[in-house]
Amino acid sequence: MNARLSEIWIYLAPTPINGLLLTLGAYLAGLWIFEKAGRRPWLNPVFIAIGLVIAVLLATHTSYAAYFEGAQFVHFLLGPATVALAVPLYANVLAVRRLALPVLVTVVVGALVASLSAVLIGQLFGLDRTLLLTLTTKSVTTPVAMGIAERIGGIPSLAAVMVMFTGMSGIALGVLTLRLTRVTEPQALGFALGLGCHGIGTAESLRVNQTAGAFAALAMGLTAMVTALFVPALVRLLGI
Repeated sequence: MNARLSEIWIYLAPTPINGLLLTLGAYLAGLWIFEKAGRRPWLNPVFIAIGLVIAVLLATHTSYAAYFEGAQFVHFLLGPATVALAVPLYANVLAVRRLALPVLVTVVVGALVASLSAVLIGQLFGLDRTLLLTLTTKSVTTPVAMGIAERIGGIPSLAAVMVMFTGMSGIALGVLTLRLTRVTEPQALGFALGLGCHGIGTAESLRVNQTAGAFAALAMGLTAMVTALFVPALVRLLGI
């Protein structure tokens, strides 16, 4: 393991580290604000970090390519972090098995409603075909959304933006909605956030407890699978 980490560091060492320092510093600043504000959902540290990074890049006239040269180590860690979500899921495997049927039904219905509602709202506002196709992927994690968008004729880069916006707005409004409707069960809370807010929702669920995080990770993965399988068929059925 140590040898492997050394190889990774040797690969990354020649690259500028300003991007890495900026990313970590922005997140720590966001986390500090989040804690000081009483852990308000709309002040999620990820949102704040994104805003700070954008502000610094604009102020210093730094291109995204230059920033990413240093920030790529964080990007590399996304893979292991995603795989690590299997740990809380494994710890709650018995609860998942017991709720297998409602979980599957909820995922299928939720994924289809998310895509179909996006299309209907887009049509209401007169969006063109390409934008409508892109919107169908808004409720799945970024890599899957970009892959689906490219396959069905959408815009992958715009799909990534829509995924981010969905996650951010979902956390800001979704947590409040769940509280107002008195949804406090960790399984239901985590599953709702994972289904509607993908990665950001899963991170927020892990703040609640391990059970909520496990069900959020499960919802995020299953929603991505269902969306990838059914969205192309839904597009053909609607004649988009």
